[in-house]
Amino acid sequence: MNPRILIVDDEATIRASLLEALAADGYETDAAESGEEALARCHATAYDLVVTDLKLPGVSGLEILQALRNQGKQTPVIMMTAYGDVDTAVSAMRLGAYDFIPKPFKLTMLRKQVRAALRATAEPGGLTEVAEAPAPAAPAVAPASNLEGQYMRMIRVCPGLEKVARVLEKIGASRSGNDTSILIGGESGSGKEIVARAIHEVTSARTERFMEINCAAVPETLLESELFGHAKGAFTDAKTAKEGLFELAGAGTIFLDEIGEMGILLQSRLLRVLENRRCRRVGGKDDYEVRARIVAATNRRLSEAIEAGTFRNDLYYRLQVVEIDVPPLRERPQDLEILVNGFLRELNAQLGLRTEPIDAGLLETLQRYPWPGNVRELKNVLKRIMILEEPERLAESHFPPHVLNGRNPRAAGRLAAQGLTGLQPLADVERAQILYTLEMTENNKSKAARILGISRQTLREKLRQYGEVDDGGDLKAAEAEA
Repeated sequence: MNPRILIVDDEATIRASLLEALAADGYETDAAESGEEALARCHATAYDLVVTDLKLPGVSGLEILQALRNQGKQTPVIMMTAYGDVDTAVSAMRLGAYDFIPKPFKLTMLRKQVRAALRATAEPGGLTEVAEAPAPAAPAVAPASNLEGQYMRMIRVCPGLEKVARVLEKIGASRSGNDTSILIGGESGSGKEIVARAIHEVTSARTERFMEINCAAVPETLLESELFGHAKGAFTDAKTAKEGLFELAGAGTIFLDEIGEMGILLQSRLLRVLENRRCRRVGGKDDYEVRARIVAATNRRLSEAIEAGTFRNDLYYRLQVVEIDVPPLRERPQDLEILVNGFLRELNAQLGLRTEPIDAGLLETLQRYPWPGNVRELKNVLKRIMILEEPERLAESHFPPHVLNGRNPRAAGRLAAQGLTGLQPLADVERAQILYTLEMTENNKSKAARILGISRQTLREKLRQYGEVDDGGDLKAAEAEA
């Protein structure tokens, strides 16, 4: 049976052209002009692929994706988006979108992405694998039997993750129960989910379910129901009772990604669950036992969120019984060759290509770039090259100029805006360097202060002198650019 594709767009001309083009390629096609219609069709029909516009009246493409994932459906989703929404589309990829394509696009490009997505679905585990890192070859020294999972192998083979691997080995050898919570810190895209899945592999929970949810991607009212479940009639649309993740996970693992974005009221309820190991559905009367291990992750500094009053101090200490910090890719350039070649193997298999491993000269060039988007950015860059160029060997001409120049494009823009050319007064150079460092550290003041060799308070004072912070101490420029 030919693959079945759903096309979702509110523009009739786009729907018609895509229906015609994909039908000519032999696919079974349906179309929907709204997100609501798309969800209804997905409920009634099993699709092999969904191609949807990001911005739709009513239910958006992002909400379609989230609804599919909440229902446990791993249907690949390709997002069509205007150029101004590319950042949002990249965020959608974090939630499980297969890829995005900027409008206007050529039908040949879309057809390539459709073929790649369907091939990935056909590969064993193709769309269930985490997108942040490839599955490299097993290390020369075989790990202990309880550490043989693919995610633990990913970590063990990367020299820059040696400290993380040692902590995971201790967790695997420990006899502590699932009441020991773990907090994973690290920048967006650095591989926190890989670490969470490795924790699941090395503990007794590995024979149970691994359940995950992104706290930043789900509205708080819905997040409460997703976590704890709800009773029939608990709210207007609760026509049937529903089990939450804490029930469904059993004695497995619950991964709470972006825990720092959870609302303060929901934090209070989560704290009670962690302390009592018991939970109650929304609108329910009876408690049930929580047996799962809680693993949380954040790309925020929770200490700063505690100071700002947006995160509970007691919850933080309850979560970080064991704390793991995943270093950003720029701090482990020795891992780049392993990651690039691993991604090439993965993409070659998906796309039917034979691109050769990266050569030393190009590798050295890529190691000079700070990779602000970390491993996720690296994979997205390579994926784009492989789909559009289908190279026999990677070359510098395949990569964007900012990667070859070794600069974060936003930071480079800041330097240009500050006019750091020719002779400059020392105060101007200092100001530009401080703002550049903030850009390179994604406006993390503590990290920027350490790099600059000054205290965080001194950094704040200098920013006030430059007029770059508001009364609350937040960067004006950063807020404007965000």
